[in-house]
Amino acid sequence: MKSAAVLSGFILLLLACNLGTSDNAPPTLAPLPTFTPRATLGYVAARPVVISEINVTAAAPSENIVPALLEQVESDRLLAHVRSLQDFRTRHIGSSQVSPREGIGAARKYIKDQLEILSAASGGNLYTFEQGFEAFVTADEKSTQYNIVGAISGAEVNAGTIIIGAHYDSVGTPLISSEAYAPGANDNGSGVAALLEFARIMSSRQYRATIMFVFFSAEEFNRQGSINFAAWVQDKNIDVLGMINVDTIGNVHDRNGNRNDRQIRVFSAGPNEASVSRKMAREANFLAYNYNLDLDLQVQDEIDRQNRYGDHFSFSELGYPAIRLINAYEEKNNADPTDTIEFIEPEYLRDAAQTILALVKSLADGPRPPANIVLRNRDDGKRELVWEPVADAAGYIVALRPPNSLIYQQFSFEETKLAWDGFSDYAGIAIAAKDERGVIGPLSREIIPR
Repeated sequence: MKSAAVLSGFILLLLACNLGTSDNAPPTLAPLPTFTPRATLGYVAARPVVISEINVTAAAPSENIVPALLEQVESDRLLAHVRSLQDFRTRHIGSSQVSPREGIGAARKYIKDQLEILSAASGGNLYTFEQGFEAFVTADEKSTQYNIVGAISGAEVNAGTIIIGAHYDSVGTPLISSEAYAPGANDNGSGVAALLEFARIMSSRQYRATIMFVFFSAEEFNRQGSINFAAWVQDKNIDVLGMINVDTIGNVHDRNGNRNDRQIRVFSAGPNEASVSRKMAREANFLAYNYNLDLDLQVQDEIDRQNRYGDHFSFSELGYPAIRLINAYEEKNNADPTDTIEFIEPEYLRDAAQTILALVKSLADGPRPPANIVLRNRDDGKRELVWEPVADAAGYIVALRPPNSLIYQQFSFEETKLAWDGFSDYAGIAIAAKDERGVIGPLSREIIPR
């Protein structure tokens, strides 16, 4: 672990980087597009409604850097990480801390070594440290566990912090046994592999916001690692824009052999109208749709599957926006000794990693959201949506939330003023800016039409 002085220096650096007219015809709602799944899937899903542009065509970006970024995700690297983690035999928190070949200690060293290699290659742009905490399997079986962190300090003042997390521990059957075989390839070698790939791709430069890649231990035992880390974040008063929990993203089948390689689920805490986590889930769907990504993000009306939990709970419980991404179908039970790399689908794992990387890029480096949004009445019976221009915006996307909807409808627009008589039909309105590189920024706060 880095010394306390070095860690304190990073915290200070982290905190320092995160302080601080023409009328148009009303938009016309387009028919709801149909999403035709591949023949083997057997499900139907709807995209957000797209509202036609309003008398203007958005300027084409001079360079769309997002596809080029996503192309850097390599299936071979992802699978190599999954294989290495599986080959430690178990990552149970009660397993060996000192063996170089198996156990939680070997997994910890592998992740730490990977981050330190990337840190050296980045010239120190990626900073690494560990957070130790006491964890327990039973009241009589305790050990010191470690969350492992790689962080890229933000370049812009007051831009906040994005946390991307994945747990690296695993369990077998019975759950309390540290000797049982627990390969954990999909749960959650797949998530760890994705985070390591994000760190590799993103560590060569800075972004507006700080990015923290956090590898949690002890998730399988009541998420003790993320609870400790979220408390540390709160204690340091770090401005968390959002937390993305990447947990189990490499499988496409259910237990009956049905296949779904077109979707990934997004879980978040409700309620739908007021929760900052649910807004973040809608935002993820919004961004993926606008980037035309290979996977359709399906927002779920739950914080997680029934009677299940994940590390995003630890952040949403403290009031931070937090979501979980997980494959659409689940073939293996938790603690399944057959959760091995043979059941990982390389193309789907790559698609999932690319999808999440696009979200991270947008939230951390897209244009900042418009501010001072006002919806005011006009003499002609229409209402006018007005917002403050964003300095580097080439255009804007207005997101409209129908009552009780889990996702947004939307339309694109170039100006910072829009007159329309249909705003009152919606429960919420948010706006994102898009720059000349094709990068879409995070959505603004929602305003509620009255």
